[in-house]
Amino acid sequence: MVIVMDKYDVIVIGGGPAGLAASKSACKNNSNVLLIEREAKLGGILKQCIHDGFGVTRFKQKLSGPEYANLEIEQLKKEKITISLLTFVTKIKKLESGFILTLVNREGVKEVFGKNLILATGCRERTSKQVFIQGTNPAGVISAGTAQYYINILGKMPTKKCVILGSGDIGLIMARRITLEGGKVIGVYEAKSTPGGLTRNIVQCLNDFSIPLYLSKTVTRVFGEDRLEAVEVCKVDERMQPIADTKEIIKCDALILSVGLIPENELAESIEVEISKRTKGPKVDQTLMTSVDNVYSCGNALHVNDLADYVSESGEIAGKNAALNKVNNRNLVKVTVDDKIAYVVPSHIDTNKPLKDIVFYFRSKNVLENKVLHICVNDKQIYTKRFNNIRPPEMERVVVNLGECEKIEKIVFKLLEVIK
Repeated sequence: MVIVMDKYDVIVIGGGPAGLAASKSACKNNSNVLLIEREAKLGGILKQCIHDGFGVTRFKQKLSGPEYANLEIEQLKKEKITISLLTFVTKIKKLESGFILTLVNREGVKEVFGKNLILATGCRERTSKQVFIQGTNPAGVISAGTAQYYINILGKMPTKKCVILGSGDIGLIMARRITLEGGKVIGVYEAKSTPGGLTRNIVQCLNDFSIPLYLSKTVTRVFGEDRLEAVEVCKVDERMQPIADTKEIIKCDALILSVGLIPENELAESIEVEISKRTKGPKVDQTLMTSVDNVYSCGNALHVNDLADYVSESGEIAGKNAALNKVNNRNLVKVTVDDKIAYVVPSHIDTNKPLKDIVFYFRSKNVLENKVLHICVNDKQIYTKRFNNIRPPEMERVVVNLGECEKIEKIVFKLLEVIK
């Protein structure tokens, strides 16, 4: 049975930090907002991140994940926002005037209409099959996020003696957490030649607890029937290929994977939103509107951020622009990058929209020292910023005014050597 359709100016899908910020921002700009969340509580992944380090930029204080989420939720409660928990979006149908969403929850099946959509669906963890680990399929091979959920939410210890594959931030944080709970972390193994996490987490989570980090090494095989018994570790060459005669067998009862995050964009793809090969998230302009009119993307669904503060910031940008949206003819100019930059968000600039104080996020491909960022419009340099060190795990943020540029036909980001 389909219930009578409710109508909204803005529908936000996802109740993590991006969705919370987007909902508040849209509501404050006089929009009727529906926030949809599939879990029983708002907050997203923040609910299980009991370590601190959140909110330094946004709230000017060091908070745990739940504290950060609670501040956002308390602010949300002050706004007139319709919240639908334990609700799944199963289908999106695009109309000329907006979108019809099919929702499933405890009340049954329901359809709602929204003029604008904001996709704040977050990201998911890569699995062992996605990093080509061979062997059996025993219990004990889990993602770092799952291990975090077991310990911090369920109060269950998933391992006594483990190996961690990948030096992303969540893997580093779980190395410390498992050690604090009495478990043994044999080592953190990273296939790349440089760590994948923030410097502060390398220091606070590994160095401070004497947990070894092995670079240019990876897990190639797992052993065990019912439960993991051991893993095979190999060194890798410059092409990230295992070196056969370097195999080492390590006994353990768990392999915890911290091998990267992928933006969750199944809903975006279902309505033919164009996805960037660089970010694995939607291509967007400076308002965070995707290639589909009236559809916005923010947070980790757009690109994987290293700070929740930036996730919230992108949510605010998307929410405000969705509320104020008056889609006219779009004139998109692609933002191009040199071979030292992995990606820039936004990937396009719409010259028919406001051009003042545009927030750009970018990452380098490799660890670099003493570089200057040059932003050129129509081959004319309009912005520079010096960086002593740039690392791929640490996203960079710059605010650029393009409002004074004449007709914009080309935008280029370059990282050049410092001229001494």
